[in-house]
Order: sequence, then C-alpha cells, then structure tokens
Amino acid sequence: HESTAANSQTIPLTTALKGEESSQENGRLMQAHGGMAEKGDPRVNSGGGSGGVSNGYPTSTAQSPREGGGPPLGLPTGGLRTLVVQQTNLDRPRETWSKKMDFLLSVIGYAVDLGNVWRFPYICYQNGGGAFLLPYMLMAVFGGVPLFYMELALGQFHRSGCISIWKHICPIFKGIGFAICIIALYIAFYYNTIMAWALYYFLASFQPTLPWTTCTNPWNTNHCLRYLSTDSNLTWTNTSTSPAEEFYTRQVLQVHLSPGLHALGSVSWQLALCLLLIFTVVYFSIWKGVKTSGKVVWVTATFPYLVLLVLLIRGATLPGAWRGVVFYLKPDWGKLLSTTVWIDAAAQIFFSLGPGFGVLLAFASYNPFHNNCYRDALVTSSVNCLTSFLSGFVIFTVLGYMAEMRQVGVETVAKDAGPSLLFIIYAEAIANMPAATFFAIIFFLMIIMLGLDSTFAGLEGVITAMIDEFPQVLSKRRELFVLGLVGVCYLGALSTLTYGGAFVVKLFEEYATGPAVITVVFLEVIAVSWFYGTSRFCSDVHMMLGFSPGLFWKVCWVAICPIFLLFIIVSFLAFPPEVKLFDYLYPPWTTVLGYCIGVSSFICVPAYMVYHLLTTKGTFKQVIGPDHCTHLPCGL
Repeated sequence: HESTAANSQTIPLTTALKGEESSQENGRLMQAHGGMAEKGDPRVNSGGGSGGVSNGYPTSTAQSPREGGGPPLGLPTGGLRTLVVQQTNLDRPRETWSKKMDFLLSVIGYAVDLGNVWRFPYICYQNGGGAFLLPYMLMAVFGGVPLFYMELALGQFHRSGCISIWKHICPIFKGIGFAICIIALYIAFYYNTIMAWALYYFLASFQPTLPWTTCTNPWNTNHCLRYLSTDSNLTWTNTSTSPAEEFYTRQVLQVHLSPGLHALGSVSWQLALCLLLIFTVVYFSIWKGVKTSGKVVWVTATFPYLVLLVLLIRGATLPGAWRGVVFYLKPDWGKLLSTTVWIDAAAQIFFSLGPGFGVLLAFASYNPFHNNCYRDALVTSSVNCLTSFLSGFVIFTVLGYMAEMRQVGVETVAKDAGPSLLFIIYAEAIANMPAATFFAIIFFLMIIMLGLDSTFAGLEGVITAMIDEFPQVLSKRRELFVLGLVGVCYLGALSTLTYGGAFVVKLFEEYATGPAVITVVFLEVIAVSWFYGTSRFCSDVHMMLGFSPGLFWKVCWVAICPIFLLFIIVSFLAFPPEVKLFDYLYPPWTTVLGYCIGVSSFICVPAYMVYHLLTTKGTFKQVIGPDHCTHLPCGL
C-alpha cells in the first residue's frame, strides 16, 4: 500500500492493431495519452515520478512507450506495435459513499454540533450582538472556509486518512496525523459525557411533572426556590438556587460531593450506564464504515433542524421573547475595537467548522475522484454558519421569556455559558411552558443527535487514519478495531463520570484540545502551502474538478490562513483563560496539567520529524520528502 506502482510489473506486449480497433487484456487496456485514463479511473501522480497509480485507485492501465497515440517511428499504420503494459495488483477497492447526500449530511452533522446551540449565541451577545456578525463573517471568509475547502480537496485527491496522506505531501510532517488521532481521543473522553448528561435528562423527561420543576425532591436544599412573576410572595436572593440548577448539579452531576480536581470521588453508576448506551449506539453506527454511518446521519443530522424549527416557533410566541432577540442582536459597534472580539470570532469559526481534526480528510477520501468538493465546501460551511445564527434565536427567545417571568434583565438570566445554558436555563424555561414534557423530550433528544454526529465523525477520522496506515493488520478486522477503540474511549471517559467529572470536562475543553489542534492545523497549512506547494496543490484540484482555485484561495492558503491561525495561537498564550466552574476556581497546578495533556498530543510532530531525519538517507531536500517536497518553499 505504500504505492500501487511498487507492486506492478511492466510487460512488453506485441499485438497487431488495425484501424480503430482496441484490445482488452487484464480487464482494461488503453493507449496512454499523457498517462490519463477515462473519467473515474486513476490519475497519474501529479507530483511527477514513476507514473505509477496514485490516490489509492487499484486498477490496471497500459501506457505507450512514447506520448501520443501514433504508431512507433518506422512502422506503418496497422502494423505491429509494442505496448508497455503496466500490470498492477488489484487490491480491494476503497469504500465510497452510497449517495452524495450521505457525505453532505455527514459533514453537516460533524460541523453542526453542541457548540452551535450554546456557544455561538453566548459569544455573540457577549461581544456586541449584531456587531459580532461582522468579525465572525470576515473570519469565516478568510480563515474558516479556505481551511475547510483545503482539507476536503486534500482528502478527496489523495484518498487517505490523516496519517498516510503525508507520504503523498511531505513525509516529515507525518507526526501531524498521529497528533490529530490523539487529540480526537481526548475529545472522545469528554465530549460524549455531555451526551450522557443529555440522555439522563431525556430519560427523566418521561414524567407528567419534570423533576427539575419542584423543590420537593430528595436532592433539593433549603435554598431551592421556584421563582416566577406569578409567585408574588417569594423573594429571590443571592443565595437562592433554582430547582433546575439543583437537579443539574446535585442529582445529575453530584458535583457537591467533590471538592475539586484533587478529589474526584466515585463514578456515578447512572451516568456510567448512560454513557455505555451512548457508545453502544456509536459502535453499531460506525462499525461497518461509511455505508452504515451514512444512513444513520439521515436521522441524526436532519432531526435537530426539525426540533430547532419547532422550538423557534414556540419561543417566538412566548411573552418577553422580543426582549431576548433585541439583547441577542442589538449591535454594540464599540466592541469591535476590542481585540477579544476578534479572537472570539476566529476561535468560534475555527472550532465550528472543524478543520484539523482529520474528519474532513477521512470523509472526503470516500468521495468519487471528480466530486465537486469546492461546491460541497461552500454549501456545508454556509449551512453551519446559518445554523449557528438560527440557534441564537431559539436560545434567546426563551431567555427573554425567562427574564420576563423573573422580572429581571436578560443579561442576568444569560450569565452562564457552556452546557449550563442548556441544562439549567433552557431546561428551566421548558419546565415552565405548557406541554413541558413534550418539549423536554424533543429538546434533549436533539442534543443527543447533535452530539452523535460529531462523535461518529471524530472516531471515523481516527479509524480511517489507522486502517489506511496499517491496512494489512486492520482492513479485515475493522469491527474488532472499532470495538477496541470505543472501549478505550469509554475507559478514558470514566474520570468524567465521577462526582467531580464536570471539572475534568471543563479542563479538557479549555486546555487539552484547543491550543494543540490549532497549532497542528497551522503546521498543516504551512506544509501544504509552502512545502508541497500551492501551485502543485492547485494542479491537483484542477485534475479533479476541471478548474483551478482562483487567486483568492491561493492567497488565503499561503498567507491569510497561517496568519489567522497564528493570531489565535498567540492570543491563547497571551491571554490564558481563567477557568471557573460553578464556585470552583481552578488552581494554578491544573493549568499546568491541562497544558501537559495538550503537549502530549502535539509532541508527536517534532518527535516524528527527529525520527524521520535519523532514519531516512539522502540530502536534506530528499529527507524532507520524495519529489513532492524538493522545492522549498514552493509558494504561489
């Protein structure tokens, strides 16, 4: 699998050809005109070289000993010709998507996740409301979408996962692929726990009275107070807690039983069972490959949009909804002078579209060679951004309703970010609506669906990468490998299921994955644009799509995207976040721990570079890569 050409043999074949006749031998023989086969067949390596088959297409082609279709010199038309036939071993063909919509829904389901529902609305109102949309769109156009397009094109052309693709681009950067796989595992350790919380809520919603509605439950304290405008004899104080907050913190998380990260406590068996059910669904959705996961996303990727539409209509009819919408979109143009707003916009669009996690490379690698990935990139990234904008209305119409019921400002209700916005504020709002049980069921089912899509994608990125890198060992044992991977993810998530598990989730979210994946993508863009070369990459795109990317895309890949990513990295380092969850302020040693976890994945990049330099013979340019990377830098 290192190269199909490596297993091929050249056989001289002498045959009599007359007129327009063609012969068939070993499947399909054709006269080579520039080494190109018919549409849908393998393409010759655009990087030059031996003329062997690249991009993982296992077929046989015949090539003429000279370019052009004319007879050899000195032979009349219709005489004997000597053809050089390249006979290639026929490996098992690469799996492809059953339908184009399977791919599109999978990419949309991956890009549209929980962050679209809670993080974008919160970041938007925090950074100037409607004014925030300007830096958000600029960062999307000049940073997020070009990176999204680049990864789809790379995956589709080279038909490889995030590890083995580097042998086609620049082998010395192969450590990027290993780092991506480790980051994906870290994400699986904590991201699925949030779905386990949602599943707990979902199962608890099948009651006439939702358990987070009243203060008469065993887990409630004396500070619990159900405060609405209709309760004129009650007074809300600074020590008061809502029944929804106590259900979340004391019943679901049981975080009151843990003093902090230094003493996490026991594993919650309820959450352990919920997470086991989540991973069981994940396993049987991805164990057979994109043929099965591509069918599952027809439900998991479309159902959230139906629920969002229902919740938007319901929220728009609630009293006080207009207050939330005004608070969400009221522009504060003065905020644009703050560096924080631009940092938040860049980080939000990057993590929303999700380049650098190996998922887009994996999904695109199962596309037909001539699929229009340019159009796919524009469509799916636009859907993602519009979904974030729509989610803002869904969330803030309900927050306006809560502010109206409590007779307080919207900023008071919307002070909590993160999952708390969903599991406390929105859950409480649903509990006070008519038909609360119905809306609770569909809302938390939507949260589960949004999370499942991203989990399918993240694990598929790891699976594709490992199977492509070790095909002899794993290609025929996919089911067992996926089972082992899911088992590792479950065991790694056990720390997030403890009484202090919410602290672990926050630690992973803030430190362990964000800075590492941004740094990895920065190196990926540099490797593709400056080592592999933008001109070479554009030639690959032209071979697939029939047209080359324009100057805008070239400038973005060479200069703007690296600056965009470097801007986020420097911002993370210059302004480290002060991490706080509930009343627990993370001590300094947890910051060191978080960055150590992040470095543990990124260390793969320099470690593999050293290994490659020590084990590869030749000049420095030859060690950097084969003929692909001998021009340093390639530039435009």
